[in-house]
Order: sequence, then structure tokens, then C-alpha cells
Amino acid sequence: MSSFLSFSLTTTSILSHPLFSPVFSLYPNSSLYGYTTTRTISSCHYRPREKWGEVGPMDKRPDGHFRVCSCSSFGVGREEGELEGRSRRKQNEKELVEEEDGESGSEEEEEEEEDMEALSPTAVLPERWDVLGLGQAMVDFSGMVDDEFLERLGLEKGTRKVVNHEERGRVLRAMDGCSYKAAAGGSLSNSLVALARLGCKPISGPALSVAMAGSVGSDPLGDFYRAKLRRANVNFLSAPVKDGTTGTVIVLTTPDAQRTMLSYQGTSSTVNYDPSLATIVSKTNILIVEGYLFELTDTIKTITRACEAARKNGALVAITASDVSCIERHYDDFWEIVENYADVIFANSDEARALCDFDPKESAISATRYLSHFVPLVSVTDGPRGSYIGVKGEAVYIPPSPCVPVDTCGAGDAYASGILYGILRGISDLKGMGTLAARIAATVVGQQGTRLGVHDALKLAESLTFNLETNTVRSDAGSDQVSSL
Repeated sequence: MSSFLSFSLTTTSILSHPLFSPVFSLYPNSSLYGYTTTRTISSCHYRPREKWGEVGPMDKRPDGHFRVCSCSSFGVGREEGELEGRSRRKQNEKELVEEEDGESGSEEEEEEEEDMEALSPTAVLPERWDVLGLGQAMVDFSGMVDDEFLERLGLEKGTRKVVNHEERGRVLRAMDGCSYKAAAGGSLSNSLVALARLGCKPISGPALSVAMAGSVGSDPLGDFYRAKLRRANVNFLSAPVKDGTTGTVIVLTTPDAQRTMLSYQGTSSTVNYDPSLATIVSKTNILIVEGYLFELTDTIKTITRACEAARKNGALVAITASDVSCIERHYDDFWEIVENYADVIFANSDEARALCDFDPKESAISATRYLSHFVPLVSVTDGPRGSYIGVKGEAVYIPPSPCVPVDTCGAGDAYASGILYGILRGISDLKGMGTLAARIAATVVGQQGTRLGVHDALKLAESLTFNLETNTVRSDAGSDQVSSL
């Protein structure tokens, strides 16, 4: 039986999941669900900051392998400061999250969370996680404000800014009386929650086990973050940092729909590779690393060790590009991980061009093709123009799923959850996988908020099951078929 990709490596390990369909595998040096794979992608090193052509032609040695130079990694320092008045701050944070739990959530959201708890397959931790996310654990405070509010606080509308604890407190105090909502935020958590909701019922296989690791403080905000994820059937596995302060992002939206974002890193700025994380990583089928972690100098070491452990134990490694400016500031670090460990990469068109060091006018399909020379599976979203899935120098176009846009925030996160769900549920062609991901993204774009709802997730999962059972998830071109690659 043919597999999704063929890999040629010297060692072979067996990773089986007896309840999943053995359709295809992206797993290097392993066989997911019992089928062996061999890697044929040439061993190569990237040449940073050098332009390539339309499909990204690369210099080749006489033996056919790509020849490019390696790069050293670098990092930038992060703001550190001594925090004062810890007990009072904890009390203020407790009041904030208690107020949120009591007032800001809508009845529909509360009902969905109750439904999610009812659908949770088990409270017992699995022997092996289907997906483990490694990312920043930040509590989002989202509020509607007017231009005068921003002017009064001296904030430039539409910008992103890193703030210290004092400035965060000043803004939150000024928000007193405003309508706001607190949530367990972050790009990665959006994807993980959507994936957990898609896989919460054993429709086309066993319920998926989804977890996250990161860093939260031993404060009320940390407790809030952990509890919110658990209610969405995502287990937050990292122990709280003693006397640590959980990171927050304040999102201020003005009537013209522009967002001004203030980020306070707190404990989220440090993710250590400790024995607990090592154990968790060794027991996962897919490790997905959030690109925002590359902003944290010391965390690069954690990312590297986690990826090494994941690959050693037969897991697939996925990377999210996260942000153009983050890629530009940590270009070498991104490529060090992408070149050596990544099996899947998620990016939007701007992020993909930044990774390729392409001109902003370069097409999304060119960036997809180029990246697919280095990474077995490349997912690139291009807004209302659709998306692309790249494999082995080729790109499959995925048309956008029809919807009436309400809020585009979180669309890429939802799309990534669809790709991961497709891999785990055994969709056997790229077109079908991308079409599912596009439908999930369109569902999120057509609502207010970044999270895929429970009932929408169940409908999408049931639709996928129907398509798999009736063999309607097919592509028109042979090159789109997973089995032909």
C-alpha cells in the first residue's frame, strides 16, 4: 500500500494506533498506524537571504543534492524587570477573572462549554497524546473602546506593543466600566480547541486527545487559563511556575474595527525543557510548535530539544510561522528548526514569502512550491483568494469556502486545525484535506470570535465522515492524490 510521502532513512520504528484507519503517514522514520514510510526529500541546507526564481530553483551538487550554506542562530534580549506589590496584583487579577466568569461570557458560549464537558471522552490521561502544542499561554482581555480612550492613554491605534506590568495595570484600570471579555487566548490555543472539538466524538475514529504545554504563573490568571482550556477538552500539562505571573494580551478594538494590542509576557516569556516536558513530548504523535516562541531567546533551546525528542520517538513535527516580523527578527532560528525537524509548516502568504525571503509581490503559489522543497507538507493560506498545499515542489490550489465574512481573526488557526484533523482522520488526498480546512476556516470567519463552536465542529466532523464513507472526498487530478506522491 502506498503511503502519503516516502522517506529514506536508515532506522525504522513502529508507531501504531489500532483504532485509526491506516491510510497514510507523514511520520519520518516511522510508520503511523502500521505502515512504513521512507523519505526521499534531498538532504539540504538553506541559503538565507538569497532570492530564488518562480519555483525556487536551488544549486545542486553532482549527486543531485542541494548545496547551500548553513547559518548560525541568534537571539535578542527580552525586557526584564522586578515586579512589586505581588499580593495586591494577584488580588486584582482574581477580581478580573471572577468578573469575567460571572458576567462577560454569553449564554451560548456557556452552553457550548457545558456540551464540551459532556462530550469529553475521559478524564484519564492517555498513554500517548494525538497532538501536543508547545506555545505561549496568554490570557486575552478584549474590549471595545473609542478613539478618545486610546488618545487618553497615549496609545497609537492599530499597533502592537510589548508593555511592562505597570503599563498593563494602567490600561486595565482604565478599562474599568468598559465592556470586555477574558479568554484563554493565543493562536495555538485556537487551533488546539478547534481540533479537540472536531475530534471530541468518535465519529470516524476514536476521540482525539489534545494537550498543550507552556508556561503560566501560580496566580489566578494561570488557574483561569488552565481551567478554560480544560473545559474545551484541551489539557494544559505544564505545572504553574511558583510566584510567576501569567502573560496577558490586551486587545482594544475601536468602532472602525482596528485592533490595538498590548502584550505583557510575564511567565509566558520562559518555557524550560524540564523532565516533565521531556516526558510529555516523548508521548505524542504530533508536536506543533507556535512560531511566537521564537521571540523568546532562551526558548529556542527548548524548541530544539523538544523537536529532537519528538522525532526520536516517532512523532511528526509541525511549525506555525505566526508573524512576519517574528520571522524577520529570528530568520536563522526559524530555518534551523524548519530545515532539521519540520514535517508540516503552517503560514499565511506573507509569512511564507518572509520565510522564503521573497519579494512581497511574489505569488503565494511560488512560496508554497519553494518551501515544499524543504518541508514534506506545506500549508499556505491566502485570505479570500484561497489556499495552497505544497508537496515535493508542487502546490495544490484549494478554493475558498463560501461565507459572509464577519471577523477574519483566527481564520488561519482554524485552517491549521483542519489540516491536523485531516492527517489524524486519514483523509487520503490533498484536495479533500484542504477543502475540509477551508470549510472550517470559513465557519470561523463567518462568526464573531476566534474559536470554532462545538456544534459547528460536530457538523463538520459528521460531514467529513459522510464523505469518507461515500468516497466523495476525491480530487480531480491524479497529482492531488496523497497515494500518488
